[in-house]
Amino acid sequence: MIVEEIKEILKKYDYGQNSETTSRIEAMLESIRDDNQLHKLDYVIEWFNKKREESDMIVEEIDINDLQKWSVDKKSGNIRHDSNGFFEIIGIKVSNTFDREVGKKGWTQPIIAKNPGGILGLLTKKINGIPHYLLQAKAEPGNIGKLQLSPTLQATTSNLLKAHGGIRPLFAEYFDNPKNAKVIYAKWQSEDGGRFYLKSNYNMIVEVDKDEKFEIPDYFIWVTLYQIKQLLKIENFVGPHIRGIISYL
Repeated sequence: MIVEEIKEILKKYDYGQNSETTSRIEAMLESIRDDNQLHKLDYVIEWFNKKREESDMIVEEIDINDLQKWSVDKKSGNIRHDSNGFFEIIGIKVSNTFDREVGKKGWTQPIIAKNPGGILGLLTKKINGIPHYLLQAKAEPGNIGKLQLSPTLQATTSNLLKAHGGIRPLFAEYFDNPKNAKVIYAKWQSEDGGRFYLKSNYNMIVEVDKDEKFEIPDYFIWVTLYQIKQLLKIENFVGPHIRGIISYL
C-alpha cells in the first residue's frame, strides 16, 4: 500500500517512473526500518564482535622467498603461484600522465595482474515477507580486526575452480549456475585501478525462494538492508565488497 502511495506522490510532482521505480521504493523502505525477523541490530553487532574474538588466525609478515608455492621469476621479477592461478605481481610503466599530480613524467610501480576476476554475490531471501541478506564474517590476512562482514560469496575464479586444492566456496552454486534462484542484479564492476591491472568482478544479488532450505554455518548471518547501512557507521566492520554490491539497491 505504501509503495503505491509513494508512486502517486512522485507522479503528482512530475517525477518520472520506470520499470525499476517499485524496486527502488521498496529498497528505500528497507533502508529506514529495522524489520529483521531473526536478529536485532545489537545482536548482529555482538555476534560479529564475538566472531572476531574467537578467530585464531595468525598473520605474520615473511620474506617473499619464504612463500610456499609462490616464486619470483628470475628474468622478469614477477611473482606468481605455481598453479598459474590466483594472481601475479608485475611491473608497469605509466607515461603521458598530464592529468595526474606527478605531471607528464609518469611513474613505475608493481601491480596485481592476470587475475581473471571472480564472483561477489549477495544471497537474499524473504523471511515473513521481509528481504534479508546473507552475510559472512570472513577472515582475510589484510583485514583490520581479522574479520570483516563480507558477501555470501566472495570467490575468485581460482577459488571456484579449486586451484588451491580445497573445496568450492559455500553457496557458489546459487551464483555460477542459478537455476533455482532469481538474479536481481549481475554486472561486471571494475576494481581499484591503482592496485589491480584490468581487473573486474561479477557483482550479483540473487534471490532464493522463501521456502528454500539450506544449512547456514554459524559464521553466516541474515541481516536486513537497514542493518547493513547501520553497520556501515561502525569503522572497519563492513568490507568493501558489500559496500559495492549494495550501491545498486
